[in-house]
Amino acid sequence: MTNWLIAYQGEPGAYSEIAALRFGEPLPCESFDDVFTAVTDQKADYAAIPIENSLGGSIHQNYDLLLHRPVVILAETFVKVEHCLLGLPGASVEEATRVLSHPQALAQCHHFIATHPRIKAEAAYDTAGSAKMISESGDRKALAIASKRAGELYGLDILRENLADEEWNFTRFFCITRENNPDLSHLKVQPDTARPKTSIVFALPNEQGSLFRALATFALRGIDLTKIESRPSRKKAFEYLFYADFIGHREDENVHNALENLREFATMVRVLGSYGVVNP
Repeated sequence: MTNWLIAYQGEPGAYSEIAALRFGEPLPCESFDDVFTAVTDQKADYAAIPIENSLGGSIHQNYDLLLHRPVVILAETFVKVEHCLLGLPGASVEEATRVLSHPQALAQCHHFIATHPRIKAEAAYDTAGSAKMISESGDRKALAIASKRAGELYGLDILRENLADEEWNFTRFFCITRENNPDLSHLKVQPDTARPKTSIVFALPNEQGSLFRALATFALRGIDLTKIESRPSRKKAFEYLFYADFIGHREDENVHNALENLREFATMVRVLGSYGVVNP
């Protein structure tokens, strides 16, 4: 069976690639903008984008891109982030002078860095990219924090595993495709839709009680809201968009009625997708 192309941001070995592998054949891209463009320009069939991390929170750039690009969410998946300390063969923690990784990974491994003051933390554009840089540098005094897969791909030794301060480190990814062709039949694994979710974005008039009224459209119909957060609208100072996730499919009667009720007073409502989950 042919694997269809899944765009992702980063180098091979990145956690985004691990997510992309669950959907099809990974296609690396330099930036999140490039990932969305690969999908909309039909250079890739789908994309795997990180949307939130259990420690670091939401990836706001991707929320903004979901709103402004003609794409739809087809599935979600969760990747456990397991940071490893990587080095060239012969490298050691005792002789290391610097460690490279993405800023978020460095922050998640604060305890290790704080207890090894001789090792200077340096920010890199990507976890797997830092492993690639160490592999190409030939510098045994330089280490990287990245996935086990990145170490294997770039010929690095694993000096330590489970380096992060907290064990419950997961990143949630969306699988997206073009809005005018929401076909998930070509995914490597079909999502489990036994308990579907729907993601929406909406804007409200700047009136007393408008958010309460919006939430009531779901609460009064017994719809389980699993996430809500606000983002600046960028159209007017101190006005906001609301992104929300809830249990249910947009075609369910109670969800359909809730959305129709919301549209009666919201200034904008967009359904980003109804989708199931792809498990590891």
